[in-house]
Amino acid sequence: MSRWRIAALCFDHMHIGDQIQVVLEHPEAELVGVFDTDADRMHRISNDLGVPEELRYTDHERCLTESRPDLAVLCPSTAEHADWTLRVAPFDVHVMVEKPFAGDLAGADAMIDAVVGRGRELTVNWPLAWYPSHRTLRRLIAEGTLGRILEVHYYDGNRGPLFHEHGKRALDGTDAERLAESWFYRRDEGGGAMLDYLGYGVTLATWFLDGEAPVDVTTTQFVPEGLEVDTHSVVAARYAAGLSTFQTRWGTFTDPWTTPPQPECGFVVAGTKGTATSHDYARSLRVQTEDRPEGFDVPVDTPEPHERSAVAYVLHCLERGESITGPTSWSVSRTGQRIAEAAQLSAERGAPVKLDELGA
Repeated sequence: MSRWRIAALCFDHMHIGDQIQVVLEHPEAELVGVFDTDADRMHRISNDLGVPEELRYTDHERCLTESRPDLAVLCPSTAEHADWTLRVAPFDVHVMVEKPFAGDLAGADAMIDAVVGRGRELTVNWPLAWYPSHRTLRRLIAEGTLGRILEVHYYDGNRGPLFHEHGKRALDGTDAERLAESWFYRRDEGGGAMLDYLGYGVTLATWFLDGEAPVDVTTTQFVPEGLEVDTHSVVAARYAAGLSTFQTRWGTFTDPWTTPPQPECGFVVAGTKGTATSHDYARSLRVQTEDRPEGFDVPVDTPEPHERSAVAYVLHCLERGESITGPTSWSVSRTGQRIAEAAQLSAERGAPVKLDELGA
C-alpha cells in the first residue's frame, strides 16, 4: 500500500480536528502539514491532537510547497470554500472539502473546473454518509427491499455550533461574545442552520434516489430576533413521484451524539414496497415491507475500514484507481448544491423555485 501525504488547511470549521485525527490514525496516511490563518487557533488545536510543531505553517503556499501533499483537506468557512480550493488547486493536489460543498453553485462549479479540470479528484466530506445506519439504509434501497423510493424525510441538527468544538467536545453555548465572532452566525460567510445541515439531507437523498433531483423547492425559515441567520428551516421538495421534506435545526433539546433528541435526527424513507427509519447513531433500522407490514428491526451493517470516513474512502479509491461515487463524489454533491441553492432562493423570495432555473 502507498503512503499518502496529506495536508490540512483552514481551521474555521471545527471538523478540522476530526479530519486530522482520522489522518493521524490511518495506516496508509501521513500528515505532512497543517495551516491556518489564525496561528493561535492552529496551535491550540494542534496541541490537543499532538501535531508536531514542525508540521505547522502560517503561510499556505509554503505549507503546500514544502510538504508536497497528495491530498489537501480544507475546512474554511462555507463562503470561502471556492476561494481556498482555487488557491490550492495549482499545487496539483487532490482536494477534499468539509461539508457543505460551497457557498453557492457558481462556487462549486469553479471548484470542479479548478480541480477536476487538472485531472485531480475533488470530494466533499459529509460525516452522516459514514454513519453505519445510513449506509445500511442505502444498502436496503440498492437491494430493492423498499421498492422505488417515493419519499425521503430528514430532520437533523444539534444544539448549535457554539455548544461544541473538534472531537464533539462540549462548550458553553451561551457565550454571546463567541456568537458575535463566529462565522456560523454571519450570512455573508455562509452561516445559518440551513446551510450547515441541509446539504447533508439533500445530498444523501440524492444518493438514495440514484441521482434524481426534485422539480422544485419551497422553503420557510425561522430567524430569531437579533440574528441574521436562521436557526430552523423546513424545505419541501417536489419530485416526480411526490414530496420529500428536509428540516434543519440549531436548538435541538440535546446533541444527537450524546442523547438522541426528539424529534430524533436522521431519515425516514418510504417506497413502493416498504419503509425504513434510519437515525443518526442507531444500532438498528426499523423497517416495514409488504410481507412484514408490522415492522421489524434490521441491525446496522459493520462498515469496511474504507467505509468509515471520507479520508479512508478517498485513499481506498486513489490506491485502486477506482471512481469515487456516492455523496462524497463531486457529481452527487453538486446536485445537492443545486437543491440547497434553490432552497436559499425560495427563502429569499417566499415562493417555490424550480431547479431548471439554476441550469443543468
